[in-house]
Amino acid sequence: MKLNCVVVDDSSIQRMIIAKLVNNHPNLHLVGDFFNAIEAKNCMSVHTVDLIFLDIEMPVISGFDFLDGLKAKPQIIFITSKAEYAMKAFDYDATDYLQKPIALDRFNASVRRAIDFHMLKKENNEEDGEHIFIKSNLKKLKIYTNKIKWIEAYGDYVKVVTDEDSNLVLSTMKSFENDLSKDKFIRVHKSYIINIDKVERFNSKFAEIGVTKIPLSRNKKEDLIRALAIA
Repeated sequence: MKLNCVVVDDSSIQRMIIAKLVNNHPNLHLVGDFFNAIEAKNCMSVHTVDLIFLDIEMPVISGFDFLDGLKAKPQIIFITSKAEYAMKAFDYDATDYLQKPIALDRFNASVRRAIDFHMLKKENNEEDGEHIFIKSNLKKLKIYTNKIKWIEAYGDYVKVVTDEDSNLVLSTMKSFENDLSKDKFIRVHKSYIINIDKVERFNSKFAEIGVTKIPLSRNKKEDLIRALAIA
């Protein structure tokens, strides 16, 4: 697992130092490093960012002003040469606060804290997520619906294909059609129900999920177009 990171610091030397620390860490992926908050915000509008290494004193827009302007806030590790901002930094729910010059062991400890928090948040989101229970191989399994790619008729069984694996269930397509959200799942063929969010491409004959082509019934293309427009 890697956290997507950006570095925002008006000092080119400090940016280079922090970027090198990020690139050398096995659990971090550097999306970009930026001289100012405006460049960083433009990047974050098109890329998913989990963690920001953020300087506070910057020209035009300070680190705090930058955070005030974000609707969705990733984790923040403040990096500054001054200790007096520490209390205000934690008012912004900072994951950590590092003072320059940055020691490697202190940097690694901050990253470990960010990873732990990220994993905890992910677990909590999954626990609260929409799910169904299926019975496969005499076991009752909890399946989060956002991980289901498609449901496939398989003789007397139904195959539930997820991001991680697939399971055969003694059930009917109609039963799954009734259990799954009609806002997110659509039956596109007598043998297939697909997760709208997983569709990457489609034409008059197939919907593509990854490398798999799901056949579309003749009258289902328009239904799929409408569903994708709403989703």
